[in-house]
Amino acid sequence: MKTIVHLVIFVLVSISVYAEDGHNLWLRRLNPKPVNVVCIKNSSTVSLAKQELQNGWMGEAGASVNLVIKTDKAIRGDGFRINANSIQANTELGILYGVYELLRRQQTGEAIQEEICNPSYERRILNHWDNLDGSIERGYAGQSIFWRKGNDAYTITETDKTLWQEYARANASIGINGAVLNNVNASQLMLTNECLQRVKAIAEVLRPYGIKTYLSVKFSSPAQIGGLKTSDPLNPEVAQWWKDKVKEIYSLIPDFGGFLVKANSEGQPGPQDFGRTHADGANMLANALNPFGGIVMWRAFVYSASDEDRAKQAYLEFMPLDGQFRDNVIIQVKNGPIDFQPREPFSPLFGAMKKTTVMPELQITQEYLGHSVHLAFLSPMWEEFLQSDTYQEGAGSTVARCTDGRIFPQKHSAIAGVANIGLDANWCGHPFAQANWYAFGRLAWNSSIRSEQIADEWIKLTFEGTGNTNEATLDQTMDWNLNFLSPVKQMMLDSREAIVDFMMPLGLHHIFSANGHYGPGPWWAPKGMRKDWTPPYYHQADSLGIGFDRTESGSNGVGQYHEPLRSVFTNLATCPEAYLLWFHHLPWDYKTKSGRTLWSELCYHYDGGVQQIRHFQQVWDRIERYVDRDRFVDVQKRLRDQSLNALEWKDACLLYFQKFSRMPVPYDLERPMYNLDYLIEKDTKRVGVYHH
Repeated sequence: MKTIVHLVIFVLVSISVYAEDGHNLWLRRLNPKPVNVVCIKNSSTVSLAKQELQNGWMGEAGASVNLVIKTDKAIRGDGFRINANSIQANTELGILYGVYELLRRQQTGEAIQEEICNPSYERRILNHWDNLDGSIERGYAGQSIFWRKGNDAYTITETDKTLWQEYARANASIGINGAVLNNVNASQLMLTNECLQRVKAIAEVLRPYGIKTYLSVKFSSPAQIGGLKTSDPLNPEVAQWWKDKVKEIYSLIPDFGGFLVKANSEGQPGPQDFGRTHADGANMLANALNPFGGIVMWRAFVYSASDEDRAKQAYLEFMPLDGQFRDNVIIQVKNGPIDFQPREPFSPLFGAMKKTTVMPELQITQEYLGHSVHLAFLSPMWEEFLQSDTYQEGAGSTVARCTDGRIFPQKHSAIAGVANIGLDANWCGHPFAQANWYAFGRLAWNSSIRSEQIADEWIKLTFEGTGNTNEATLDQTMDWNLNFLSPVKQMMLDSREAIVDFMMPLGLHHIFSANGHYGPGPWWAPKGMRKDWTPPYYHQADSLGIGFDRTESGSNGVGQYHEPLRSVFTNLATCPEAYLLWFHHLPWDYKTKSGRTLWSELCYHYDGGVQQIRHFQQVWDRIERYVDRDRFVDVQKRLRDQSLNALEWKDACLLYFQKFSRMPVPYDLERPMYNLDYLIEKDTKRVGVYHH
């Protein structure tokens, strides 16, 4: 009899070990203890809060938890006051967020003491680049969870609703409170009745979790679907069409958040088509949304086919308009001045626009960081960005403080992340890509949280207890912390820098091949192609040296930064080497801080990146017994692919740049494994389109 019991236990444990597919994200069901939840208020959101406590309570068995909705001036927005047995908030959503915070701390072992947790940003939004046919631009985890093509494109199933509810719960658990449901390269059909009815159904599922829906809109919609002859924002008929359309939307979705607009950018229509400004276009939409409390998020990602440094163009276009936008217009600015590169200095628009609300746009999906193949924990990148000092109002004027309302008076504050979510079972493709969704939410709620803490939380919530042991004894917990948590956390924290090293170290940027921003292509420059769409425009390699001169003797990109940054970036003695070739064109024999020549320093960075990824392989192989089999094998395979990719990047870039430097790869480094001609030929045979 004992043998049979042991067999049953073994089977159950085996199922728990091997059935992990990542679909439950950081919200895996554990074995909760009984809890008594007390709240005099009742609503769908409060009911969710009670349910979450009852399904996830890890505190004292039989304890009572009080949920109190009571006005407290120290609590802002949907913030909350928390202690071990009570949560107080001004709003129902604050209660729900407080419950998730309490449960997270219980599961991760973080201290629970009385404190107030207020959100850094009012609006914390995911931007989905999902198309109406179900495809996703820069999507690496399957098709859209919102849209699909075919005869049943607008049919709403119970499966749809279940998935949307799981999505909403995951977002609410990390404080995300908004979702743009479609691509910034928007279809005019998005505003048709069929689409809006589906948006209404999505919004109804997301609403109890506090997720507002937003839509990307095509600026030319009045002419394309409204029957008007023009989409000129100063035309009264056009303005009225938008007012009518907005009224229609709010009749279906009373808590609709507003519009995201990509205009006069990469071929998208906009107000400049009619001789108008970005302010004219944004304000026309803002006027339509304002009576309902909606906002306009107007993207600053603009650049034209001109001789002006592409990194300067957004600043040149938007700074003259500072102060001309309505107070419900927010200018959405990518973290860097080029385009979501593995490393960029912050966009000089942050802090410079003092009379206009500006919101950061981060990219969670790994368009430029290895898609769903590479392990790339992006929290250190975003932390680096948010804590960068703009000096616009003196020292301490960080990007975070310039955008969250602490420095400049503004009606709203917001931050956006381009989502990495699709229909893959684990939502994000790479198991570790989930950590970037999680990290965005945590940083959007608390811009001061450290990446070390975020990684620690995510690993515990995602992996603890999934290995081949089924008892959480003290010794086993210490063993897991030492041999899984610690090395895997360090691997995550080092991963972004490793990618920078094997792709584009020392300030190099945008040297990808024509194949979807994935592999190396520093040589790629088809005849007749716009220069600023080709890698040589950015690396400027020649016999004299390498790098883009943005000093006063070059494009003067440094002139858009406030002192002392302008001087810091200009002066070679003070310019951070991480941005060296972003701001300077330097000779191959320039002496870096290590004492090596610039050429040798590049070689050591490229080689170091390769060796770091190989080290990650060793780390992961050693932890096999601590994680479920399926995810172990999945990550192991992706790390192998990443290691091969890193080697291609290293060999392609060094062999190509060596044609100009005419200097040897330092002899203590690994020799190139590929021939340059082979890599160039391989690149030309790849199937893909160079998007910009």
